[in-house]
Amino acid sequence: MELFKLYIQPYLKQYKWLMTITVLLGMMTVLAAALLNFTSGYLITRASEMPWNILMIYVPVVLVRAFGIARPVARYFERLAGHNAVLKILSTMRVNLYDMLEPQALFVRSRFQTGDLLGTLADDIEHLQDAYIRTIFPTITALFILLYSVVALAIYDWLFALWIGLCLSVIVFIYPIFSLYFLKKKQMKEKESKGKQYQSLTDAVLGISDWVISGKKDRFIRKYMEMSEKTHEAKREIAFWNHSRTFQLQVITGLILVFVGLWAGHQATLGNILPTYIASFALVTFPVLESLVPVSHAVERIPTYEESLQRIDSIKRTVPKQNDSLRPIERSERPDIEINHLSYQYEAGRDPAVKSLSLHVPFGQKIAILGRSGSGKSTLLQLLLGVRSSTDGEILIDGEKPERYGENIYDVIGVLNQKPYLFATTVENNIRLGKEQATKEDIERVIRQVGLDEYIHSLPKGMDTQMEEAGQRFSGGERQRIALARILLKDTPIVILDEPTVGLDPATERDLLSTMFSVLQDKTVILITHHLIGLENMDKIIFMDHGKIKMSGTHKQLLETNERYRQLYYLDRG
Repeated sequence: MELFKLYIQPYLKQYKWLMTITVLLGMMTVLAAALLNFTSGYLITRASEMPWNILMIYVPVVLVRAFGIARPVARYFERLAGHNAVLKILSTMRVNLYDMLEPQALFVRSRFQTGDLLGTLADDIEHLQDAYIRTIFPTITALFILLYSVVALAIYDWLFALWIGLCLSVIVFIYPIFSLYFLKKKQMKEKESKGKQYQSLTDAVLGISDWVISGKKDRFIRKYMEMSEKTHEAKREIAFWNHSRTFQLQVITGLILVFVGLWAGHQATLGNILPTYIASFALVTFPVLESLVPVSHAVERIPTYEESLQRIDSIKRTVPKQNDSLRPIERSERPDIEINHLSYQYEAGRDPAVKSLSLHVPFGQKIAILGRSGSGKSTLLQLLLGVRSSTDGEILIDGEKPERYGENIYDVIGVLNQKPYLFATTVENNIRLGKEQATKEDIERVIRQVGLDEYIHSLPKGMDTQMEEAGQRFSGGERQRIALARILLKDTPIVILDEPTVGLDPATERDLLSTMFSVLQDKTVILITHHLIGLENMDKIIFMDHGKIKMSGTHKQLLETNERYRQLYYLDRG
């Protein structure tokens, strides 16, 4: 109910007139169909009696044609109004979701499972479209039709109207509640299984090379097929219930039709209605029941909507809110980094990812952080950027905690990671993301700094060359240089290089690192890497293991005094 108030009720109020029109048009659609059947029944019966006046036939013929045209017209405008309201709502929700995620773009993968985001963007918000189109509108329309049908019958026979109202209530209330109770667990099971499939598949695609290299491809495929089978099993159970429920409702519909036919015949015998109306009353039950039967299917989808809303809400709660009461921090041109007894623990009971780490990085220093996977390098990066808050100790950037900067941390720290995202637009537009108001001269300058000016201007369209999706028009080294140009345009005093040369051949790696050290010489540089190539350019080298600093020093010091470093260095150089 709380989620309904947060994500459904505000839109019902905002678009109440569009939704009211949608429900009214839905009622008009059912009413036109009912009058069409009623008039058709009268016409068939009246024509069989061979009336003495042609008008007795001609007028019903005109009415049949009028109601026959009115029904699809009303249905068309109902769908037009309903979808117009729903698309406006979904558009607003997508914009709100984008506004939540866009400032966190650099850290999306550290805060969310890719599969969860994919499921939310592609599936959950679409489910909310069904919440209005297939649940809210049909249910409200059905309730009005039920009330209208009972009142209309009460004019002729209030006792029979109560009986029919009771029968119709079984369709509108009893079956939906029973369906909701019976299918809730099965739908949640299907949704959970589908979510795991999203997560497993997307994570596997992003790391498919690791699966192949590790030789665990077959195990992944087998596990994925098992998850797929569970999803299909849940779908089969739901489909079986849907078929059986449809059959049961058809039986109830047939019984109601029989009741109405017998009642109409009895009323004709008593002289309360003309015999020509017996078929009319019998046929009018079809469109009425046709509008009531879908309520059962509409209500049983509520758990699916609820689960989707919970996932959207969980993403909203995960994104940290900015404290507007804090005064804005002015960017310092020469910020120092001070790390004091820093610790971070992901879960209680697990070893800390970072353990009582202390480090001072004065402005302009070049520092390399090495260590195997799981040593705490990535956690330290996230703590530096304020993505996570320390369990103990603190990080100070120019005397302030990273969290204190909020989104302004990006004005202080630039990040070049393994796979910087490049959009399917021009080279110039991709670089301009660093500074929207940059001039052509600014962009030309950074292109020269990263050593791409000759190559780019040799292309037929120069700076207007399209990058293609994810920058596939260019090689890995060229993509990294374009991303570096973007950082230079942003001109942050601190730059973090997070494994920037992964996947590059040794020659390209050396050339790229040389360019980076050259253009970033007046900035603080933190290089996170597995490789030892280019470390002679660093002022300080740190080895991390199990969240602690195991050794540190300059390249020359470590080469002379540390046998392990010496072996690794020569091994890395081949």
